[in-house]
Amino acid sequence: MKSFLFFHIFSSFIVLSGIKLSLAADTISPAQFIHDGEKLISSAKRFELGFFSPGSSKNRYLGIWYRKSPEMVVWVANRNRPIIDPHGALTISNNGNLVLLDQRKGIVWSSSIYRKVKNPVAELLDSGNFILRDNLSTSSDSYLWQSFDHPSDTLLPGMKLGWDLNAGLELYLTSWRSGDDPSSGDFTFRLDIHVLPQTAIYRGSIKLARTGPWNGVYFGGTSANPNLLFVPILVHNQDKIYYRYECFNNPIIMLLKINQSGMMQRLIWKERSAGWDIVYSAPEDLCENYGRCGANGVCSIDKTPICECLKGFISKSEQNQSSAITCVPSSSLDCTSGDRFTKLADIKLPDLLEVSLNESMNLQECENKCLKNCSCRAYANFNVTRGSGCLMWFGDLIDIRKLLETKGRQDVYIRVKASEVGMFIFIVLLF
Repeated sequence: MKSFLFFHIFSSFIVLSGIKLSLAADTISPAQFIHDGEKLISSAKRFELGFFSPGSSKNRYLGIWYRKSPEMVVWVANRNRPIIDPHGALTISNNGNLVLLDQRKGIVWSSSIYRKVKNPVAELLDSGNFILRDNLSTSSDSYLWQSFDHPSDTLLPGMKLGWDLNAGLELYLTSWRSGDDPSSGDFTFRLDIHVLPQTAIYRGSIKLARTGPWNGVYFGGTSANPNLLFVPILVHNQDKIYYRYECFNNPIIMLLKINQSGMMQRLIWKERSAGWDIVYSAPEDLCENYGRCGANGVCSIDKTPICECLKGFISKSEQNQSSAITCVPSSSLDCTSGDRFTKLADIKLPDLLEVSLNESMNLQECENKCLKNCSCRAYANFNVTRGSGCLMWFGDLIDIRKLLETKGRQDVYIRVKASEVGMFIFIVLLF
């Protein structure tokens, strides 16, 4: 009786004083609430879900973060609809949806599923995925909704970046507006699936930076692949095209983030320093800015100026320091009298703008087919594992850069007049 009386008094004190208790559970069921000040904690205590205020803001948001690094928020539910006071609550509604309520019980955010379930339960997984499922099953097939299908600015191991082709649904990252505001910012990080998959950073519809296309192992032109930290995975079939990655060592804490400045960064948690290290970032130098040297130019970060015309092209006007210089063909190609190809080695392949793809051809077959087509300007092999696959370019060659490291390098063969083969005719462009 004394124990019961003490518990009743203690509980009343909590309610009256406004003290919030952290939930040790990783799930909530209908009629249960996560109030502001309370948290869900994943079973292995890797992730937490709760309310937070970013930076100097007093607005409240429901988010997920690494328990070791609460400032590193990886997902936000109501990023575009903040709660203005510390009285929000998360629960499961009568129709089986996750709902975020404000002080007046108005719905600020919802999972918006249309299938009603008798026994719904929400669970925070150790992957960082917050799921709504049928309580009678733990299979991923029973997920009614999951935060991994609604990314914010962060791609965690196991998350997908790409397309569900049947549903016409794209999964991509969107930057925060600022460090104080997690609402949708100006920058996105997406999987470009035109011809061959490649990742790219955009401001609106403007492409700011890109990797090379997927070469069978990793995205060409990226110095961080292959590596000893994670394995990149590309799934490509008639139903879906998406990129994801998995850590080689599960205890590793890693993420991929597009920040509010438009920088894509891969970060890894260092236990000794209890902080984050940048493994890779893009754009990392001037040559990673999209189209830095214009059409038919190549960017070499180790040269000054960094831009040169491709072999077979010259600058349209004399070089000066105030106007841009455009590369134009040094002479007209003559399909009848014989053109040849010159090899440009160790580069990131040009963007896939006006190209054709044949996955079964070898390099020699690719050359023969390109040579017979007078409008074919360049060709390359794209699959480094099989040594096959034919890419042919039919327009200007955009966004080529010379790569210094051994990783991510490929070769492209540029069409020139037979008389120009073997001649060094690079013309320096404006820096």
